[in-house]
Amino acid sequence: MVAFGKNLKERSIQEWQEYYINYKLMKKKVKQYGQQIEVGSLDRRHLLKDFSRMLDHQIEKIALFMLEQQGLLSSRLQKLREWHDTLQDEPDISQISNLREAYRSVGKDLLQLLVFIDMNAIGIRKILKKFDKRFGYRFTNYYVKTRSDHPYSQLQQLFRHVGLGAVVGAISRNLHELQNNQGSYLSIYDQPVLPLQDPVVDSIKNAVDRLTHSTNFLGFMAQHALIMQDEDLLMPQDEQADQEEGRYHFMSLLLNLANTFLYMVNTYIIVPTADDYSMSLGAAATVCGVVIGAMAVAQLFSSVYFSAWSNKSYFKPLIFSSIVLFFGNLLYALAYNSNSLALLLIGRLLCGFGSARAVNRRYISDCVPLKIRMQASAGFVSASALGMACGPALAGLLQTNFKIYNLTFNQDTLPGWVMAVAWLMYLVWLALSFREPSREPEEIITTNEHKSDETMEKGLKNPLLLASEGTEHDDEDDGNGSEESAKDSREPANSIVAAYKLLTPSVKVQLLIYFMLKYAMEILLSESSVVTTYYFGWSMSSVSIFLFCLGLTVLPVNLVVGSYISNMFEDRQILLASEIMVCVGILLSFHVVIPYTVPQYVISGFIMFVSAEVLEGVNLSLLSRVMSSRLSRGTYNGGLLSTEAGTIARVIADATITLAGFLGQSMLLNVTLIPSLIICVGSIVATCFTYNSLY
Repeated sequence: MVAFGKNLKERSIQEWQEYYINYKLMKKKVKQYGQQIEVGSLDRRHLLKDFSRMLDHQIEKIALFMLEQQGLLSSRLQKLREWHDTLQDEPDISQISNLREAYRSVGKDLLQLLVFIDMNAIGIRKILKKFDKRFGYRFTNYYVKTRSDHPYSQLQQLFRHVGLGAVVGAISRNLHELQNNQGSYLSIYDQPVLPLQDPVVDSIKNAVDRLTHSTNFLGFMAQHALIMQDEDLLMPQDEQADQEEGRYHFMSLLLNLANTFLYMVNTYIIVPTADDYSMSLGAAATVCGVVIGAMAVAQLFSSVYFSAWSNKSYFKPLIFSSIVLFFGNLLYALAYNSNSLALLLIGRLLCGFGSARAVNRRYISDCVPLKIRMQASAGFVSASALGMACGPALAGLLQTNFKIYNLTFNQDTLPGWVMAVAWLMYLVWLALSFREPSREPEEIITTNEHKSDETMEKGLKNPLLLASEGTEHDDEDDGNGSEESAKDSREPANSIVAAYKLLTPSVKVQLLIYFMLKYAMEILLSESSVVTTYYFGWSMSSVSIFLFCLGLTVLPVNLVVGSYISNMFEDRQILLASEIMVCVGILLSFHVVIPYTVPQYVISGFIMFVSAEVLEGVNLSLLSRVMSSRLSRGTYNGGLLSTEAGTIARVIADATITLAGFLGQSMLLNVTLIPSLIICVGSIVATCFTYNSLY
């Protein structure tokens, strides 16, 4: 890995040399500070003051030069605008061509400015991390927090480049008009979905995307897939693109998304009928909690071995997953004629052992090119949401009862039969179409620089994220540690315990929130059939419709949050408000008013579920940005930790339903809601405490 200082020197524009961050000087100063502290000639207060002043000066130099260059570009665009206006009255093909080239020339200069900003932003992040690592202070937290929202902050100019957006827009609009819309009344604003084909505009767009971390719907959905990025920010784009394209195969990606969809259908297709199936085998209706939860219990273990398996292969674990799920559903369906509850549970356990979501996530992270990784990640979340909605809906359609060769096909067994056929068809498709990607040598993978450098920039948007800075490590040798120890600091975690130690307090709180919302949602979904049958006499079709409607809210809710709400409020505000609304939904669900009515149950259920969906999106969006870079890859990665937290919550929730069933169905609702309420209140308190400690 080339040191950043050397890379900065090589990539800097000679004429702008004096305006770049003096990274070499600042590294030297950090070393001098260390020597002065060792001899006792410098105290902590003067150290922080002197370093802050020096960094402020560097940032001011960069920001003022950026504004100066932005002004020069704006002046050139203004002159081109006047030239453009004259051509509107007297069109001249040769002049139009010259004008187009002039706009492209401005675009190329803008691209240089964007690269200038990018290099300086990386330098600032790196020197802050180096300072924290050298002295053990959490200076980055203080520095970013005090300068992120100050009205005179020049740090914001580097990360919230609104003026540059206007320049980008002017170049893009005029090139589009000159190239595609001569004689047309339509402008670029009337055709926002049409991509610009001009290579200069495409290059500018890619550069802006690297600098700007938007909160639009697609980005929001992609982040809460918790597919953590680990790309090298300093790798030449052409080289990086070539490596990614060589590993990418569209049909293989589609097969991974199909696996995600089918698994979620498989998870929720039995929810409306699990209680009826349990009673038909001589068990209590509340044993449905064990039947539903058996899949989650097995997933606790399958997530680990599938994550480890994906280090070596993607095709083999997907084949194994499909075979295990086929036999699991087959046993689930055969349990009815065998009159065996044990066979039913074994079938569900096998389904859980076939959970390959870790492989699906890992494939997107490792094999999908960066330019479409956000879309693929959003597709992963969308496939999960669609599967969650389609599962109960499909169960509602399987209203029939017949026999073939003494095998019963009814509403209880058909979910097993249908999913067995679906996995068999998927297995054939997988065997014919999947392509195992080539793998890079391990020693190359372990030297990549991590996306954790972006944490400081994220801090400008949300101070809650600052707590994660303490987990990051610089990738350069600062003279105080060996190269081997520096390499060790970038190695992925080798166990669950090691991964847990990398979690900061704020990340632990967010995992608690994730546990809480998964627990509350599992209680609502898994006991819905028992509760609605007991209180309202709902049929299986009514339960299926209710669960289907709940599942349909996932994508619209995330659309509203990702496109609008997240642009109006800070993530921490949405997070806390969502937790409170989940708590309100739980409180409204209690059976304290007689009679317990359908409107009360439905309204409270929707409040709880929708609020939990909002909470999940924001929470996982934050988690994807604040976890240590060491959790971006390897077996024990951030996606695995979040999966385990959510799966444990589901297991405990389903066990709670079964245990509460011993008290009778009349007590089931309130008894299962009490733990949900306690955990929810606890997460709210933990969230408030985390905010207070950061401010």
